Amino acid sequence: MNIKKIGITALAGSLVATSAFAVEYSLSGNMTTKYSSADAPHQPEASNGKGIGLDTDVTLSASGELDNGFTVSAVQVWDTDAAVSNTSSQLTIGMGSMGTLQLNNRAGSKANGIDDVMPAAYNETWDGLSDTNPSFFGNQTLYGSIDYRAPTMDLGGISVNAAITYDPAESEDAPSSGGRTASSNPAVGLVLELAHESGLSIGAGQVKSDNGNNSVNGADEEQVTAYAKYAMGPISVGYQEAFQNTENGGQDLASQMWSVAYTAGDLSISYGESSLTKEARGSTVEVEAELESIQVAYTMGAMTISGAISETGNANNVAGRTLESAKLERSAIHR
Repeated sequence: MNIKKIGITALAGSLVATSAFAVEYSLSGNMTTKYSSADAPHQPEASNGKGIGLDTDVTLSASGELDNGFTVSAVQVWDTDAAVSNTSSQLTIGMGSMGTLQLNNRAGSKANGIDDVMPAAYNETWDGLSDTNPSFFGNQTLYGSIDYRAPTMDLGGISVNAAITYDPAESEDAPSSGGRTASSNPAVGLVLELAHESGLSIGAGQVKSDNGNNSVNGADEEQVTAYAKYAMGPISVGYQEAFQNTENGGQDLASQMWSVAYTAGDLSISYGESSLTKEARGSTVEVEAELESIQVAYTMGAMTISGAISETGNANNVAGRTLESAKLERSAIHR
């Protein structure tokens, strides 16, 4: 495989190298054995069940340096569980003191990257509970977006990171080569994060989009989020809120998340809660879905055993519905 040719093509000819440059190529894989269980007594039978499965991912990555000192790296993750599918792919151009550009073909945008940053031993509280997901912030920029990430600044012990995300077609899949998206409604996201050497970190973000994906009659959307985390030795705590305002009768959303995690060597334990509130519309009433999750993870070299027991009250924002789930995973990374 000619990685040099791929690198030049990815840069669309604007940064064509005049001589060969060094490239590092790597292929790695992740194999996860899973056991899952779900019990939803007030929901259809399809929402219940138990199963054992195997999830396999393959990651292809390449990096190199241009004559002007810029770095170029690319990563692509394939899910090979059944039919092979691309689940994550980004191209990153490091420009030294001028910052970084990142093209997010699938996932990876900075705006969506702070949708849920609460400390956890295993995963988010909503993992595996697809009918209730409070981490909606930045979901318009998941595919076909580009980030500009400013260089980290140090202000008297405070690290400052800022980024802007632009998606020319919010909530649309990235176009294929030579193709186009079905719409041209843009979304712009701003992210600012501050981290102090004491262990305190705070961050905030805003995303504005035209004709939002939850829109009614061409409604525009605005999303905002803010979080605070504090780490002291083995203990980490965090709190986050997010809101979505949709114009012209669209449904507004609000979410809250908090968690505490403890890590001692290779063992991590966490407890977290989150909620998602959907504004009342028409004959529907406002209902708050509440999630909680107890998680544990233990690492032994290249293998991690992790599990979670979770419960959702008012699942899918329907009063009285409950959902209980349990997950156990054994993950191994191979290179």
